[in-house]
Amino acid sequence: MKTLKSLMKQLMSKAGEPLGVREVQRELANLKYTTQGVSRETQLLLMLAYQRQKAAGEALPSLNDVEFRTFSQNGEDGILWYIFSLIGTLRKTSVEICAGNGKQCNTTNLIVNHGWTGLLFDGNEENVKVGTAFFRKHPGTFTFPPRFVHAWLDTDNINQLISGQGFTGEIDLLSLDIDGIDYWLWNAITVVRPRVVVAEIQAIWGDTRSVTVPYRADFRTEYVSGFGVYSGASLPAFVKLGRTKGYRLIGSQRYGFNAFFMREDVGQDIFPEVSAADCLRHPFVTWAQEKLLPLVAHKEWVEV
Repeated sequence: MKTLKSLMKQLMSKAGEPLGVREVQRELANLKYTTQGVSRETQLLLMLAYQRQKAAGEALPSLNDVEFRTFSQNGEDGILWYIFSLIGTLRKTSVEICAGNGKQCNTTNLIVNHGWTGLLFDGNEENVKVGTAFFRKHPGTFTFPPRFVHAWLDTDNINQLISGQGFTGEIDLLSLDIDGIDYWLWNAITVVRPRVVVAEIQAIWGDTRSVTVPYRADFRTEYVSGFGVYSGASLPAFVKLGRTKGYRLIGSQRYGFNAFFMREDVGQDIFPEVSAADCLRHPFVTWAQEKLLPLVAHKEWVEV
C-alpha cells in the first residue's frame, strides 16, 4: 500500500518538474480511502496538483474528471474542492439551504476537513439535532462547530434568517438542495453575495425548457421512482436566473443532479461559461427525460 508520505515525494518528478493531475490521480487510486471517503491529506495533495498544473499552463481537467465524495451525495465534494483550489477563498464561508442532518451535503467536507465557517439550515427538527451533535463531536469541528438552524425557509424570511446568524455580504459558497422551491429562494437571496453557487437542478427537462415549480411557501416535493422529480427547476431556468444575478454556468455533476455557477468577477480565466447542453450529455439524462418526465410533465410548471 502506497503511503501519503511516499506520494508527497513523488509530487516532484526526477527532473524536478511537478507531476500533472492525471499522474497524481493515478497514484491516489492506490491510496487507502478513509471510511468517510477521501481523506483531508489526499485532498491537499490534489490541491497541490491542480495548482501546479495551472501554473504550468497545462490543460485543466473538466468538472466531471475531478469528482469524489466524502460527505456529498455524489461527486460534489471533489468538484467544489477543485474549484476552490484554483480560485482560492476569501473567508472560507458557506451557507447551505436544506442540509439534511449534515452528514451528507455539499458543504460538510469543507467545514470538517478544511476549516470553513458554515451556516446550515434544515426544515426537519430531528435532522438538525442529529447534525448539531455530529459537528459537536467531530474532531474537525468540535472546537467551533458550524451553525445549524432549524427553519422552514421561504422568500419572505430567507434573508432575515441568514443575516440573523451573522452571514452577510460576500461569502465563498451557497448551496441549494431543497427539493422544492430552489429557484425562487435563490432569486430572493440578496443578503449574501456568494462567489460560487451550487444548485440542484431538474435534468428531466433537458437543455431547452426554462421551467420551475410554482412558488408556494409550503411546497412539498413529489417523488417518482425514488427521484424527487416534481420539484426544483430546469437547468435553463437556473442559467437565466444566474445571469440576472451576475453568475455564469461553469459545469455540473456528471449525472446532471447539481449545477455550478460562478460570479462574473471571479475566475473568468480558469472557469469559462459552458452551455446547458454541455452539462446534460450523460445517458442518465436521456433516460430521465424518457422515463421520468412523462410522469410529471402534466403537473403545474411555470415558464420563466
